[in-house]
Amino acid sequence: MRRAGAITAAFSLAAASMIGFTAAQSASALTAPVAMTADDLPTWQTNGVVWALAQAHGVVFAGGTFSTVRPPGAAAGTGEQQALNFQAFDAATGAPTSCKLSFTVGSGTATIRALAVSPDESTLYAGGTFGSVNGVPSSSLAAIDIATCTVKTTFKVSVSAQVRSIVATNDTVYVGGNFLTVAGQPRQRFAALTTTGALKPFTANADKAGKAMVLSPDGTRLVIGGDFNTVNGVSSHALAVVNATTGANVKTYPGFISATSTVQDLTRDATGFFTANEGTGGGVFDGRIALNFSDLNQRWRDTCLGATQAVTVYKGVLYSGSHAHDCSSMQQFPQLNNDRQHLLAESVDNPRPLLSWFPDTDDGPKGTEQIGPRAMTTASGGGTDYLWVGGEFTRIASNGNRLQQGLVRFPSGPDTRAPSVPLQVTAANVSGGVRVSWQASLDLDDSTLTYRIYRDGTQVGTVTGDSKFWIRPTLTFTDTAASPGTTYAYQVTAGDAPGNTSARSAAAAVTTPGTPTSSTVTLNATADTYVNAGAPSANYGPDQQLAVRGTSAYHTYLRFNLPAAPSGMVLKSAQLTLRTSSDAIASSVDTLNVQHVTGSWTETGVTWNTRPTLDPTVLGTVPAPAALQTDYTATLTAAALTPGLGGSYDLAVTSTGTDSAWFWSKDAPGTSGHPQLVLTFAKP
Repeated sequence: MRRAGAITAAFSLAAASMIGFTAAQSASALTAPVAMTADDLPTWQTNGVVWALAQAHGVVFAGGTFSTVRPPGAAAGTGEQQALNFQAFDAATGAPTSCKLSFTVGSGTATIRALAVSPDESTLYAGGTFGSVNGVPSSSLAAIDIATCTVKTTFKVSVSAQVRSIVATNDTVYVGGNFLTVAGQPRQRFAALTTTGALKPFTANADKAGKAMVLSPDGTRLVIGGDFNTVNGVSSHALAVVNATTGANVKTYPGFISATSTVQDLTRDATGFFTANEGTGGGVFDGRIALNFSDLNQRWRDTCLGATQAVTVYKGVLYSGSHAHDCSSMQQFPQLNNDRQHLLAESVDNPRPLLSWFPDTDDGPKGTEQIGPRAMTTASGGGTDYLWVGGEFTRIASNGNRLQQGLVRFPSGPDTRAPSVPLQVTAANVSGGVRVSWQASLDLDDSTLTYRIYRDGTQVGTVTGDSKFWIRPTLTFTDTAASPGTTYAYQVTAGDAPGNTSARSAAAAVTTPGTPTSSTVTLNATADTYVNAGAPSANYGPDQQLAVRGTSAYHTYLRFNLPAAPSGMVLKSAQLTLRTSSDAIASSVDTLNVQHVTGSWTETGVTWNTRPTLDPTVLGTVPAPAALQTDYTATLTAAALTPGLGGSYDLAVTSTGTDSAWFWSKDAPGTSGHPQLVLTFAKP
């Protein structure tokens, strides 16, 4: 249970940190079993490497080698706040809290390499290389009272060298690292302490560094990992299981992991534990291993190349941070050459296929190992779960390579990003109709996508297809209802399970054989703008968005140059399509009306005060635009547009409701999503 008073006081947000943040909404479905989206959220950054993460009470603790934090997406040196190797963050907003701790050392470089929270979430244990915390002497290991964000001076332990891993229970604090003594007593790389800092008899001596630990669900066995070759004098390279009370060997693994590989991290669920492995040189093992607690034997092994640094489990999925570059031995993606895929997801039951979750960072700056992610944890806040990732990266490669150093987080929902626009769209006459082909799109957390095929703006079919970043097959659809002797333009959109839809693809034109019986024309707006009753003298002609609302009113105006009807044909149908923008407030619950503009206006001159007169007749309605980045179409009365054929024709989009809707204008970036009018002509 969360203790509201002291905890809230200790972790109150800095007001400035909320600028530009949009609160997460409820979760939407992803391609199962993935339950974490690939949508990176605004998160404060560090100016160095984050080596360790932990969480309690909706707060995420980050430790590493850094000296400042700065706002999301900000360049180095911008808006920085001091944070000496530690910072606490609100899990739901990504903003720093008021909990400030400075980890320093008299000589050399101070760093935090391990963080762990007690089961009752009252104490944070920190390990690494440091000599004091907020001026309180601490020898590479400290206990922090979470409620007050202060050092527990009663927990004072001397550790002879760096601490790399911590596991905390109700009565024991296990530590692993590079040390040879703890509290002045021999303890080689692993030790156990009481929660008051007294050394326990537990002895699990390793010949080289201890880097990772995880406790079995029943608390009787401790899994240890690292660089070592022996544990308690017995051969067991990189991995062993010891008795949690005595440290005696329970299970050793000679030859189980390549001699050129180490265990960098460990995590567990209710039935098994999972390793993160890093290798150097030839014949290395860089992937992940799943083992059962029931028999301590291997469940599966993934053999991707590219050192794994961090693992965590969330709802039956193992998420990992690495710099994977070749999973061909797993029949997954091939050698990526100069590229890397730094974040992966696998079922806890089977590593194949890799699951549909592919957000990505960069490797990190020069001067680091350039491996990318280094730490992971999950945390909850505001009804949403978050996966936090720390490391040495500086950019989010999967989101326009945007600036983001040291930390990033992903929510359990909603999934708000649309698949990529279908590319390489072609249309060709074949026996029985027109075959439309395109390259499958990419969605970073949905592999199964639904494609909608449009002929001259009207949907004529759907196709479902699977794709991942290394598998982008060519998909096809045959339109059997195309009319003879007619020129058509085909477009394709891609949509995911939650309903996010890409913009329409570039059009592919084809002329069918035979004598034409109909003709369809797609028109782009030649002028568009909106007026605002709240700013009656303002003109919005150059804006990239169009607005509609009843009160306080926004009216949108659109101008189209209509062609004359083809010889022997009449106008049979007219459809106006608008696409909602990506703005968080673009959607609306109100149905919109389309009317004929009878007065005069110009795009760069019209204001609310000079707005044109409208014909009160409603030509058609736009259904309530409930989703972002989505096309909405109004079918218009064709007879009303017929007198305007061969000249310009102006439309207004209005509303009687109070909820605003925002659409892309003709000036929006890109070549799709702009207002369109589709006219269909046919013989009487």
